[in-house]
Amino acid sequence: MRDLDGRLGGPTVGYDIKADWDGEHLRGRIGGELIGKDMDLALRDTTLGGRIGGAFGGFDARGTVNDQRVEVRLGGEWEGDDLRLTLTSGEITGRFSGQTMGKDVRLRVEGTALRGRIGGPVDGKDVDLQFGQIPLQLAALAAVCAFKALEDDQGSAAAGTGSS
Repeated sequence: MRDLDGRLGGPTVGYDIKADWDGEHLRGRIGGELIGKDMDLALRDTTLGGRIGGAFGGFDARGTVNDQRVEVRLGGEWEGDDLRLTLTSGEITGRFSGQTMGKDVRLRVEGTALRGRIGGPVDGKDVDLQFGQIPLQLAALAAVCAFKALEDDQGSAAAGTGSS
């Protein structure tokens, strides 16, 4: 089993999340071997940096992470999403991608498992992750990165099926 192992979404529409933690880098894969994105996140003190995906078709992750908060920008300055999470006793809550068009993040800690939902009851996705010794904040960030990757990939697929 990987250090981070689980799924965002259901059995048919969702992405697996599998990664290893070396104390500074969380490296792994969101999705499957053919469809998905590589994940490489580095946490040094409270500074987070990294990339989801490759040079094309991916997005950067930059921000700060501490014991109580996660404040990260996913993507670029113009085409990106803000993520703000607050950690309280056994719960992670926050907002991804803005106040009006964004998604709620509601996750709960159950031992070394992180479970909950990103988004609403209709357009959201369930989260079920085993995070072991990985910092809880990184596990939550990985879940949101998987959500963004899945939304981006679904948007690209939908754009490709339109007629011209």
